[in-house]
Amino acid sequence: MKWQSSCVCLNLRRAARAISQIYDEALAPSGIKITQFSLLRAVERNEPAPIGALAGELDLDRTTMARNLAPLERQRLVTLAAGSDQRVTEVRLTPKGRAVVARALPLWQSAQARIARLLASGRVDQLREIAAETLGIAEQLRSGDKVTATRGAQPRRRLRKSAGG
Repeated sequence: MKWQSSCVCLNLRRAARAISQIYDEALAPSGIKITQFSLLRAVERNEPAPIGALAGELDLDRTTMARNLAPLERQRLVTLAAGSDQRVTEVRLTPKGRAVVARALPLWQSAQARIARLLASGRVDQLREIAAETLGIAEQLRSGDKVTATRGAQPRRRLRKSAGG
């Protein structure tokens, strides 16, 4: 086993990279990576999806969200257009984007099931809970709130349990 750092950030990043590689390999036949799949699924769930809402759901800033959408738009998987409020840009899946999601979903499900089988019973739910708690702590620390051992951190919103990213 590799050396285990005491650094929370390093351990989370290391685990995220390793798991992302497994999903990327599983999704390879669909032509997209797990980051793109997650974004396309978020668009699908929220369509028409305002960029700001997508950024909020995926915990990204608007600039990063726009940068992540650019290749999907170039590949003609999504379209970006002004919403009914001209100040809001909405994202929609194209027919090609829907086909890619449909092709990728069973690949994602297979990778998800494979990982869940390898984890001890109940660990997937524990990982979700830890991720939600970690996001809550990070938000509190970024906003300047003090996190105490007695109060703990509350996630800013309940994470949706949904199939696929």
